[in-house]
Amino acid sequence: MTTLICDCNRTMPLATDALGQALGENLHLHSTLCRREAGAFQQAIRGGDDVVVACTQEQRLFGELGAATEGAVAPVKFVNIRETGGWSRDAAQAMPKLAALLAAAHLPDPDPVPTVTYKSAGRLLIVGPLDRAEQAGALLDDVLNVTIFAQGQGERGGAQGRRFPVLSGRLDAVNGWLGAFEVQWTQHNPIDLDLCTRCNACLASCPEGAIGLDYQIDAGLCRSHRDCVAACTVAGAIDFDRPPQTGAETFDLVLNLGAQPLFTRHAPPQGYFTWDGADPSVLLRLRDMVGEFEKPKFFDYKQKLCAHSRNATVGCDACVQICSAEAISSDIRNQQVKVNPNLCVGCGACTTVCPTGAMSYSYPRITDQGARLRTLLSTYAQAGGRDAIVLLHSQDRGQAMIERLGRAAGLGLAHGVPANVIPLALWHTASLGLDLWLSAVAYGTSQIAVMTTGEEAPQYLDGLEAQMETAQALLNGLGYEGRHLHLLRVSEAAEPADLDRSLQALAAGKPAAPAARARHALAPEKRSTLDLALDHLIAHAPAPLPQAIALPAGAPGAGAPLGGLEVDSARCTLCMSCVSACPSSALMDNPQAPQLRFLEKNCVQCGLCVTTCPEQAITLTPRLLLTPQRKEAVVVNETQPFHCVRCNKPFGTLKGVETMIGRLAGHAMFQGAALERLKMCGDCRVIELYSSENETKITQL
Repeated sequence: MTTLICDCNRTMPLATDALGQALGENLHLHSTLCRREAGAFQQAIRGGDDVVVACTQEQRLFGELGAATEGAVAPVKFVNIRETGGWSRDAAQAMPKLAALLAAAHLPDPDPVPTVTYKSAGRLLIVGPLDRAEQAGALLDDVLNVTIFAQGQGERGGAQGRRFPVLSGRLDAVNGWLGAFEVQWTQHNPIDLDLCTRCNACLASCPEGAIGLDYQIDAGLCRSHRDCVAACTVAGAIDFDRPPQTGAETFDLVLNLGAQPLFTRHAPPQGYFTWDGADPSVLLRLRDMVGEFEKPKFFDYKQKLCAHSRNATVGCDACVQICSAEAISSDIRNQQVKVNPNLCVGCGACTTVCPTGAMSYSYPRITDQGARLRTLLSTYAQAGGRDAIVLLHSQDRGQAMIERLGRAAGLGLAHGVPANVIPLALWHTASLGLDLWLSAVAYGTSQIAVMTTGEEAPQYLDGLEAQMETAQALLNGLGYEGRHLHLLRVSEAAEPADLDRSLQALAAGKPAAPAARARHALAPEKRSTLDLALDHLIAHAPAPLPQAIALPAGAPGAGAPLGGLEVDSARCTLCMSCVSACPSSALMDNPQAPQLRFLEKNCVQCGLCVTTCPEQAITLTPRLLLTPQRKEAVVVNETQPFHCVRCNKPFGTLKGVETMIGRLAGHAMFQGAALERLKMCGDCRVIELYSSENETKITQL
């Protein structure tokens, strides 16, 4: 790997020797790599090694240089060290952080993930006032096949020339995504727009002015003179007796010009656009939406790990509730959830709140994200950095805010990103949660801050805060004092000074951290990753440890992913319904004895046992148990077996049979011998029933 660094015309105090030592290579400092010293870049990309360029401002220029360089074969990566620290007031102390950012850029690219394909032929439906819809259509119809769904005439009404097909009526439903929108409507107006010639004779003849330039009749103004019908005799477009007609059609794209959204979800589907008539970029994006498109399949789903439902009973539905794109739905019949990859926007919030890891994020995968975190923090520590803070932000708006702050610092208007704050860009800030945060603390970070910019759905923020409260309770309960996790809510319109103050406050805090840094790699499974992080944090926690750490409680399936349970032995009949419902094998029976056993390490607090128990005998206890009992199967309830009154073979529990007899004793079908048969095992019950039938037949003979 070859690293090219540039101090951007000597505006950054870069220590070449310190950076080179941290990266294990000899570095040469450039000052105008994108101008007079561009030959160094061209020489580097002719070699076989990958090239890392510490500049993102001139990424396009370097790309053009690479294309024009003969023999250029080396892959090139770009990393920002200027706005992320090189232009801050403490830039001279930021070498450990810059070395960490450069080292992370040296990592190999993650393996490619499966993709989701969209196909668009350019069939566009514009919904809104007729005049505005026609104006928008005129700007797009050279590329797209435009159809208009008119909702009112607008300020000026439609044009006389019929340029586009026009639909109208009541818009009943719009569903789908790019290339596959399904639109349903009901046409209940007396004027048929397909037959209407826009001759305006009906407008001139109507005494109430009930017909507008959208060529539809306002039923609230019409007084049934029917002068319009007489005026339209030749065309025959007006018929007040025509029954409402339903229509349906498919489109590739939808442009909404109306005041009411067609999709109320926070994250509308790809291919759906809104336009206020001011921002031309919306129409420019629409013009490019013809052809075949791909996006990553952001998630992996393992149904066997899912705690959503068992036996038509819902346990955990955290992913369904948090999805802002409504891409996840419940499939109780098949004991799983369904994810529509076409609607998924890749926020990863479902994977963050999933307690079992059934839903996992794949862009990048947890192992790749773990390698990135470990490289950042280990390089930072080895280069002499202390009190590291990982700042998680989105790679679009969040990155833009970091760059704005960096530019302000370069002009002397702000302090800039502190030397111990390491920015880490994500596709979406909701994609990392408890397991990664605790792993980062185990790797050596003192604090983790998640910066939101107002683009996130409200439920995402609620989910992140709940996860942070759980993580913070774990860390404080283990003796790591101070606040380690922070949710920075910075609006997109905020000034750099607002973010500057927040970061300065973070940099001043020094919460307790483990004495030794973890070196393990993250596991592909969420629960394994969480266990590895907890094992390290427990092993290096300040002594003495409590027996258990209470965790914040939430609704079953939406609270802490760790905990135990309590069984009311006075209620429990050991029917074992909870065992069959448990998706994580935390509850087990004992084939040799009537016992209910529990392995707390496996419990994900989904609540299926609570909702399944017919006796309402189970209560969840969110906690982290710190005794060896957490990893051992313990008996939480047991009773004596019930012995068959005929053959003395054990076939159930004493309490279970007694409860059943008590409940059925008053039933007409269970009187006398029938009630006595309930005390028999299955074999004896059959024999007894058969013998009774034979005795009855003999008596009758």
